[in-house]
Amino acid sequence: MPIFDSMLPLLVLMTSLVTAAVIFALGEERAKARTFFNLLGALAKLALVGFMLWGVFHERVFETRWRFMPQLDFVLRADSMTILFSTLSAGLWLLTTIYAIGYLEGSPNRRRFFGYFSLCVTATMGVSLAGNLITFFVFYELLTLTTYPLVVHRGTDKAIKAGSMYLRYTLGGSAAMLAGMLWLYVLVGPFDFAETGALSALDPRLHWQLIAIFVLLIGGLGVKAALIPLHRWLPEAMVAPAPVSALLHAVAVVKAGAFGIVRVVYDVYGIEFSRDLGVLPGLAAIAALTILYGSIRALTQDDFKRRLAFSTVSQVSYITLGVSLFGPIASIGGLVHLVHQGIMKITMFFAAGNVAEALGAHKVSELDGVGRRMPGTMAAFSVAALGMIGVPPLAGFISKWYLGWGAAAAGQYWALGVLAASSLLNAAYFLPILYRAWFKPQRKPWPHEHLRRGRFEISPWLLLPPVATAVLVVLAGLLAGHPFSPLGWVRIIAGREYLAP
Repeated sequence: MPIFDSMLPLLVLMTSLVTAAVIFALGEERAKARTFFNLLGALAKLALVGFMLWGVFHERVFETRWRFMPQLDFVLRADSMTILFSTLSAGLWLLTTIYAIGYLEGSPNRRRFFGYFSLCVTATMGVSLAGNLITFFVFYELLTLTTYPLVVHRGTDKAIKAGSMYLRYTLGGSAAMLAGMLWLYVLVGPFDFAETGALSALDPRLHWQLIAIFVLLIGGLGVKAALIPLHRWLPEAMVAPAPVSALLHAVAVVKAGAFGIVRVVYDVYGIEFSRDLGVLPGLAAIAALTILYGSIRALTQDDFKRRLAFSTVSQVSYITLGVSLFGPIASIGGLVHLVHQGIMKITMFFAAGNVAEALGAHKVSELDGVGRRMPGTMAAFSVAALGMIGVPPLAGFISKWYLGWGAAAAGQYWALGVLAASSLLNAAYFLPILYRAWFKPQRKPWPHEHLRRGRFEISPWLLLPPVATAVLVVLAGLLAGHPFSPLGWVRIIAGREYLAP
């Protein structure tokens, strides 16, 4: 293997790791230099991931491997599955960086924020590129440690309390995952992720132990994926600044948990072996309950970000439902929702942050007439909300179409009821926001309106990211048949690996 190909996955991690080191070394007052290095690192990562995407499409191998313990290798590998998550992470890091620069302008402790922000992205990319369970676990733990300072960034009592809950849940989940991983290594020894699963040839007498290990692994990952009853930390973490909320929900913590579940089902156990063990129906049931529970709780939330948080609890479980229905079409729907949910939800949190920053409005009941005051922001939010509901031809419709089609093809007709109920509930908690924003007149002054400067409704640093991601929501639906759309790439995964019928 050429040395560049063997080092490229490591270089992808280093772009944000070096950025973090430089930011910590700069003084707090060096705002322009910090902005330059933030954007340079994000652009470099996106360029390298783009090159990896092109290489993987042409069946080029990118792998970094070295032995750091006897019989245990540290492995970073780019394949069609990892590229899906890596491209999402790199693209949304750039947009979130742009947003955070504008959002935190004039705020204290920006060096600390952007330093840990870059470390968080390093850990997320490590989770994405991990080639075996031990490497995945190392970066999964680093993700917990690097996001904690972001959750508690404001330093208020509420933020500290939310951070403590976040640590209790995630470290407890990590302990369960570590126990399952060690038990598995005792049984089978070290192994890499495999396209058809690494455990399918094991002695049937070990099946009861493998079921117990599956429960431990999924339980540990389910904390970050916000499966009920392990979700409580997520709504509380909404005290964090808007860029952190966007990162948590769209690409980092929550999505890392869902991606880990995909890895365990497909690349550790294998979909066929998971079915033979009988673990998929239980996982599907938990995902379905989480979908409905999160949507019902979202209905009752007046706090804007908490409503979006419970929506995330529901929407991320579409991924788990798709991969647990034992059907290739449903699996495509679940995997493509990994991307579609990310771009839709980050749009919503950008918009919520803009409304809070410009008007001081944090509650749904305070949004009357906001569409007239902030048309660009609310137009972006509206596109994302309609996508979440499943209105064609937006990204969310593509996900739900494949999930529903896959459920019917697999004979799992009960899942169609779950998807239909979820879509109705999505409409019930998103459409009132759109009605207030566009059709109800403003009844009273905004809680704390900032004077506009220039011709934009808010700083271009804050307006550009949600508009850009809203455009992506539209394009992901309109161009779904293109090979390099999210759906097109997932279909490439299906054709090359194990999801195809």
